[in-house]
Amino acid sequence: MAMSDSGASRLRRQLESGGFEASLYVKQLSQQSDGDRDLQEHRQRIQALAEETAQNLKRNVYQNYRQFIETAREISYLESEMYQLSHLLTEQKSSLESIPLTLLPATAAVSGAAAASGGEEGAVGAGGRDHLRGQAGFFPTSGGACRDSSGSGEEGKQRTLTTLLEKVEGCRHLLETPGQYLVYNGDLVEYEADHMAQLQRVHGFLMNDCLLVATWLPQRRGMYRYNALYPLDGLAVVNVKDNPPMKDMFKLLMFPESRIFQAENAKIKREWLEVLEETKRALSEKRRREQEEAAAPRGPPQVTSKATNPFEDDEEEELAVPEVEEEKVDLSMEWIQELPEDLDVCIAQRDFEGAVDLLDKLNHYLEDKPSPPPVKELRAKVDERVRQLTEVLVFELSPDRSLRGGPKATRRAVSQLIRLGQCTKACELFLRNRAAAVHTAIRQLRIEGATLLYIHKLCHVFFNSLLETAREFETDFAGTDSGCCSAFVVWARSAMGMFVDAFSKQVFDSKESLSTAAECVKVAKDQCQLLGDRGLDLTFIIHALLVKDIQGALHSYKEIIIEATKHRNSEEMWRRMNLMTPEALGKLKEEMKSCGVSNFEQYTGDDCWVNLSYTVVAFTKQTMGFLEEALKLYFPELHMVLLESLVEIILVAVQHVDYSLRCEQDPEKKAFIRQNASFLYETVLPVVEKRFEEGVGKPAKQLQDLRNASRLIRVNPESTTSVV
Repeated sequence: MAMSDSGASRLRRQLESGGFEASLYVKQLSQQSDGDRDLQEHRQRIQALAEETAQNLKRNVYQNYRQFIETAREISYLESEMYQLSHLLTEQKSSLESIPLTLLPATAAVSGAAAASGGEEGAVGAGGRDHLRGQAGFFPTSGGACRDSSGSGEEGKQRTLTTLLEKVEGCRHLLETPGQYLVYNGDLVEYEADHMAQLQRVHGFLMNDCLLVATWLPQRRGMYRYNALYPLDGLAVVNVKDNPPMKDMFKLLMFPESRIFQAENAKIKREWLEVLEETKRALSEKRRREQEEAAAPRGPPQVTSKATNPFEDDEEEELAVPEVEEEKVDLSMEWIQELPEDLDVCIAQRDFEGAVDLLDKLNHYLEDKPSPPPVKELRAKVDERVRQLTEVLVFELSPDRSLRGGPKATRRAVSQLIRLGQCTKACELFLRNRAAAVHTAIRQLRIEGATLLYIHKLCHVFFNSLLETAREFETDFAGTDSGCCSAFVVWARSAMGMFVDAFSKQVFDSKESLSTAAECVKVAKDQCQLLGDRGLDLTFIIHALLVKDIQGALHSYKEIIIEATKHRNSEEMWRRMNLMTPEALGKLKEEMKSCGVSNFEQYTGDDCWVNLSYTVVAFTKQTMGFLEEALKLYFPELHMVLLESLVEIILVAVQHVDYSLRCEQDPEKKAFIRQNASFLYETVLPVVEKRFEEGVGKPAKQLQDLRNASRLIRVNPESTTSVV
């Protein structure tokens, strides 16, 4: 075993050396080995070394990842401690600045406070801001005295807050805390933290317990839209040193993000920093007093007050009960205290299910409980994590991500969005993702030389993707509202439009023959039929999207047949056909039989002669071929187009025969023309009419009228009336 370990370490050192050359190593090994067995043993040693190296690498990766998570947690702890240290330093600085002022006489302090107050109010008024610092009733002035807030009651504060926030869209439901009022507000410009690029104009509303940031609406003067709401106890304010041209800036830190804002000038920036710190300090002092009062022992209930006041309203007792109940919400459990941090870890580790499980656990715990301020603070922190989680899930479903996994790759993000109550957004993102996948799959198809081969591949890729999407949609959104199903139908129609664009570009824009176009359309219709058998019928959509292209193809091929028939008519000599060989005659009989002409034998003569004109025979084959291909393309919207095309084609031959009968003087040729007319009227037209009725499912009155009009020639061959 010792020799084995020594050999393995020697082999490892040899392979890890800087001058190792694989070809030289293999050459030496083959020269020194005694045979196949020696090489096999050496191969096993190398393979064992490779497996050991892979295990060590995996172990190191796991260890580094664990250390990374622990380091991130330590950084967050250190960052919070640095924030606290910054706050302590700021408080110490303000305390040191206020020490000399307390030595002044009281009258000087009061006069200095009044002067400072007047100067501040004048400056803010000139800047067009609502500086409401005096409404708080507890902010110290620069002179060290306190402002009197007796003139502004709770009603006035709430009215001011309501009036200003009517200008902000989408924030009513966020500001429901009793006793909340506006302290300060003003315009700011937000900058991007990394590159210091200007992002947007915003307006900040500082309340006594939170900061509301709203974006400026350029199309609506004086109006704003809600952007973010930050509780003050989780907010840190950092002064940003001026670095021209970037100046008058300060940073707001809300773990794990930060935002940079620029004030109009240095004075307003200083006001923002001061009022934010003062409001945060006042809020923390208020929370401290509340905790002390809650922890203080309560004396026996005062029964005498109830007895001395017989007119006491009993409703006060009833209203006081919910307040007592609110105090009983227990948030001291370890999992609740660590919930925001655990959510951050789950989001960083992409453990979406774990994050949503934690949210469900919290919602279940707080389901029937009241919402005192501590609960609202917790929910504000959790809501911020929900926003981050939603953004990550939305990115998972974005078309920019890899689309190779198919519809099932989206199931994880979609299911978590649905659990978060974002069913509509999940549906929209899922369908957008699948649309991008279908578009990419179609675009990556190679355009083959044979059109039919390409169409087979296109139909296979598209309809399989459509079916997979439908199955995944049914799995993910089962039990959701019907609006998602409607959205899927709309998406399916849009996807079919994408397919038809690629289909038409290859089949109709390239001027393929009618037979090729008919085969391609038949392939697409068969795929739609298979899809319909599985519950998703899109046949009517593909008909509506293809009707214009098919109509154009029928019109073009009709013109080709008419031109070819007119050309043959111009060279008509009214002579019998001589096919020269029995094989050629037999082939013609098979062709006419396939066209539906079962009595063609009576028009054949001795040897290889056919008692019909070449023009009439060629017209019969071409017309029946056109009818067969057109019936493959047929659907109800094309009924009149196909019927009118057939009538136009037949009229060219009928009118030519009618004209020849009236103009020909030779009795023998006239008899031959009459024989061709009989074949055309009594054989070809009934076959066309019958085949059209079989393919469409109903008779065509226009074809019947055309055949009845031809009786005039059969009854009175000398008539000069033409068929119309």
